[in-house]
Amino acid sequence: MKIPLAYNVRNLAVRKTSTLMTALGIALTVAVLLAVMAMVAGLKRAFAETGNPLNVLVMRKGATSELVSWVRREAYNDLRYKPGVMRNTRGEPMTSMEMITVITIPSISNPDGSNVNLRGITSAGIEMRPEMHIIAGRWFQPGRREIVVGSGVAKRYPAARLGKKLEFGKGVWDIVGVFEAGASAINSEILADLNQASSDYNRFEGGSSVLVRATDLVAANALINELRADQRLNVMAVPETKYYNDQTASAIPVQAMGTFVACIMAIGSIFAAMNTMYAAVARRAREIGTLRVLGFSRRGILTSFFLESLCLSLLGGLLGCILVLPLNNLTTSMGSWTTFSEVAFNFRVTPPIMLVGVVFALFMGVFGGLLPARMAAKKEILTALREG
Repeated sequence: MKIPLAYNVRNLAVRKTSTLMTALGIALTVAVLLAVMAMVAGLKRAFAETGNPLNVLVMRKGATSELVSWVRREAYNDLRYKPGVMRNTRGEPMTSMEMITVITIPSISNPDGSNVNLRGITSAGIEMRPEMHIIAGRWFQPGRREIVVGSGVAKRYPAARLGKKLEFGKGVWDIVGVFEAGASAINSEILADLNQASSDYNRFEGGSSVLVRATDLVAANALINELRADQRLNVMAVPETKYYNDQTASAIPVQAMGTFVACIMAIGSIFAAMNTMYAAVARRAREIGTLRVLGFSRRGILTSFFLESLCLSLLGGLLGCILVLPLNNLTTSMGSWTTFSEVAFNFRVTPPIMLVGVVFALFMGVFGGLLPARMAAKKEILTALREG
């Protein structure tokens, strides 16, 4: 004969204080794990949504990022007319030489200044990124010290907002616009006219990288292979999407540390749940004896107490999901080891992530409730009635 689940729910309700304290301990553990997962998911999404499968990024051979790359103008002029390069409606090759450097701006979290990528770009580079659009102000005008900032920069850097001025290079630059590009990492960059930026940083002979749009995926792969084999140009080429996907390695240490902390907390939560269930078994010895007298089997009692532990952990898991929900879409940033600058992104608390949290909580309930349930089931009838 099975013990009704309502019996366990009622017991949890009667022991409100111990139930709530144990559930909160589990909830905090789940919340830590989910916060880390939401952070990593947001960062991965930012990089995953950056780039176009038809775009090929060309850098100096051996360079690990655009920041440490250098491509000569002669190489740029050569690769513009390679087979497979797409042309725009004006018949011009869709290629963009770009210059990347890092500037330091005071941020919300670091008044002393954090690194931000400054990208010198051409009109072709903007045209090749149709996901970018102005949400406030206007685009910069070529030949002027004007810049536009990504929405992530505008949120986290008070000094880099529309209408303000930034001093870097050889002078003061006016912020004339704020752009957005979905959830991509380019929202964490500042864009300026390539020629003006190159002039300020004395980089007349080339740029950091070249972005090339291929006609199709086959042409993109052929172009990559041809550029890699061309010893004369001394360049390497990778799909733009792969370049940004590789940068998700920045999230690995954070994910590992967060998971480790959550596991340590989980051990504590398991012991808390176990202690709560042991106390429940001790207090309810007479109930256990009465249930045995009424004909309930040892297996039924074991199952009942085990389910009670699962209900307790499920409550904690749901509370943990509620605790972490306010983080959803909250903007934060993380330093990239590849670009040596901050990347702004949003936390993503998704249903699959919350499901992981609930399963994690149930996992704690299994380990926390199994031994107390087994002890309850092994009690002899007379001993249980006498203890009560």
